[in-house]
Amino acid sequence: MTVTKSLDRIVIDPSILSGKPCIRGTRISVEFLLELFASGASKEDILRAYPQLEPEDIEQALSYVISSIRNETILDVPVKSVAHDDSN
Repeated sequence: MTVTKSLDRIVIDPSILSGKPCIRGTRISVEFLLELFASGASKEDILRAYPQLEPEDIEQALSYVISSIRNETILDVPVKSVAHDDSN
């Protein structure tokens, strides 16, 4: 996937969904779209369910998430040690 340079379809407005990043002109948050993808929905499924969205809206939402992850400090996740069987 190519990361979209422009994010003009993503808006952050404190009066809409408490300032969560949303698709311009909607109350559909980037977070909600990500949850739909995580639950197994495809881009086509989302576009059918939300006809007010355009493919570019979804592309920019994903680009926003990618950009956010790249620019954030990743939290340390505890690594579970695996017991080794030395009997071999």
